[in-house]
Amino acid sequence: MGMQKPYAKYIKLFVYLIIIVLVNVAGMTLFFRIDLTSNKIYSISQASKNVVSTLSEPLTIDVFFTKNLPAPYNNTERYIHDLLEEYAIHANKYFNYRFYDVSPEGEGINPSARENQKLADNYGIHPVQIQAFEEDEVKFKKAYMGLVLIHGDMIERIPTITSINGLEYKLTTAIQKLNNKISAMLRLPDKIQVKLYLSSSLKFVAPYMGLSELSEYPEKLKEIVKDLNAKNYGKLEYAYIDPSTEQIKEQSWKKYNLMHLKWPALSSGKIQAGSGIIGLVMEYGEKVREMQLLSVLKIPIIGTQYNLVDIDQMKDIINDNLETLIEINQDLGYLADHGTLDISGFSPMGRQNPDSLSTFSSLISQTYSIKTLKLKDQSIPGSLNCLVIVRPTDKFSDYELFQIDQALMRGTNLALFLDAFKEVSSSNQPNSGFNRGLNYVPLDTGLDKLLAHYGIIIKKSYVLDENCHKQRLPQSIGGGERPIYFAPIIKNRFINHDLKFIKSIKGLVAVKISPLELNEELISANKLKAVKLFASSEKSWEISNNINLNPMFLSPPPSNDEQQSFPLAYFIEGEFPSYFSGKPIPEKTSDEIDTETNDKKENTAESAAKKTEHDLSKIKGKGGFIAKGRPAKIFLMASSEMLKDNVLGPEGNSPNDMFVMNIIDALNDRENIAVMRSKVQSFNPLHDTGAMIKTFVKTFNIAGLPVLAAFLGLVVFLRRHSRKKQIKMMFQK
Repeated sequence: MGMQKPYAKYIKLFVYLIIIVLVNVAGMTLFFRIDLTSNKIYSISQASKNVVSTLSEPLTIDVFFTKNLPAPYNNTERYIHDLLEEYAIHANKYFNYRFYDVSPEGEGINPSARENQKLADNYGIHPVQIQAFEEDEVKFKKAYMGLVLIHGDMIERIPTITSINGLEYKLTTAIQKLNNKISAMLRLPDKIQVKLYLSSSLKFVAPYMGLSELSEYPEKLKEIVKDLNAKNYGKLEYAYIDPSTEQIKEQSWKKYNLMHLKWPALSSGKIQAGSGIIGLVMEYGEKVREMQLLSVLKIPIIGTQYNLVDIDQMKDIINDNLETLIEINQDLGYLADHGTLDISGFSPMGRQNPDSLSTFSSLISQTYSIKTLKLKDQSIPGSLNCLVIVRPTDKFSDYELFQIDQALMRGTNLALFLDAFKEVSSSNQPNSGFNRGLNYVPLDTGLDKLLAHYGIIIKKSYVLDENCHKQRLPQSIGGGERPIYFAPIIKNRFINHDLKFIKSIKGLVAVKISPLELNEELISANKLKAVKLFASSEKSWEISNNINLNPMFLSPPPSNDEQQSFPLAYFIEGEFPSYFSGKPIPEKTSDEIDTETNDKKENTAESAAKKTEHDLSKIKGKGGFIAKGRPAKIFLMASSEMLKDNVLGPEGNSPNDMFVMNIIDALNDRENIAVMRSKVQSFNPLHDTGAMIKTFVKTFNIAGLPVLAAFLGLVVFLRRHSRKKQIKMMFQK
């Protein structure tokens, strides 16, 4: 037995080594991850899993990221690695990704880095300048931080990735867009026309305008379209049109909004006076996209300058307009008449339009194809999932209200951003401060009676709140801050986080918003579900009469009894009852009746004979009217200001931006996309603390801590004294 003991020790050591090796092998192959963050920002959402698991063609993601970057960019690279690895776990066989080393030479990096840099440049991924701290100095260096997605012959790129915020959303929506784009391109029966209108007469004056490259523009653009055509299944057709030739009819180019230049005789008469046309037009069916190729800048002292769009940018410009022409995204209806805000954001003569929705349009167009509708000329298509109505000011006829009502009955969701008042200029009021010379007239478009029938009412007042935006005042008038009471700040505790698509929204800013009121009995009787999305604070009050929003004349009410929290946005869903149930169905009417034409028809013998022989009033029909609707949703917020450019940001990453986009997604049954967009919301305000708590914390820090330290010292002293006394008594015995 004694001879076996040494061998037993070696056997145990060998077994332990084998166990350690097997555990490490199992850890490398059977690992798992747990995301402990509240919003699961380090795990891909269900929407991303669905997208990559249903790929039908190979998708490759090429990442160009410089190595050994300083913080925080090194964390971004690590996050991209982890994110793409998770995509690969849930993807099918068509998903692939590669990381290319594009680090500069001279740092012990792979010598193929320069070739990878050329590849990145070909894809449109160019280096950006970042700031780094090295050896107690601030230095600037160039770094590649981008990726490109290649799906079939299609290419989508994210040229700059400096933060992890929204990266999963950008990747997933880009993959979705590529999938949709391939399907849309293959379905096109005809080719997309790419027409360059360039008068040959312009080539003579181009050198005097500093446009020496203009003569080469047609051929270079032809090569670009040829290159794009190879990647778009041959669906592009290029044409160079010279409006100077007699064969080209003026009507063929005059219908487009192209730049028309005129010039006098130049160079002592060597160049005769003339004119020319320049512009690019993309056309498919009835859809047209016009691109201005030449811009004119009038600079003081220097004079007039002419700038031609860089030919290297034309590939991206054509590609972006191509996507809008073929409608690769889901349709979103937008009411474009009855005085609603113009979603095109057009500003005459380059002036800033205070009512512009260009930012909203830009954000929405990334994932939706906006379909503008005019109820006076057309009906609401049944294929729409959602119709957006923003601040109508003209009254709806009963027939137009009937269309909206029946669209809701068919299951078309409504996103309503309505105003309770219309701002009307008044020359009788003094021009001072905010809202100078404005009267606030209550709006009555007819939508109110529809909403009241569904169980919700917009009150004719504005909500003012002590918890509001503060405006910084210039030092010339004393400095400090001035509260803008009509711009309430919606705090976290007044936002409903039960709904997943706004769970991560921790704060909002509202502007000129009116309170909402529910008819609880009607909501309950119709078995509808009404969910309050957010409300003002308990320090808010209403203003309804003699409205003047000049901050200098606004102040909180003297009594706290007049202050309360007001609901400001609701989500109502269920099977809505029709407003026109039990009422005569409205008929379409015309403001102008061609009585002369009608008289001629009535005077003809044939028409008279038909009236005698056939009594058309006896023909009756059923169907076409829905009294009780299919399940649908209504979002209502009484403020159109929330969609304007001065509230929304072009990046789309502020709480207001995400709230608006998530609402649109929720109404289009894309809640998974909404959750994914907002899960990296970085705005996390601290919880509100009352005055008593603040006073207690201050007092405790100033006086409490020294007293606590003295008390603990006294306790230690007494314990030591007691121990000494016990020891002394032991030895005395």
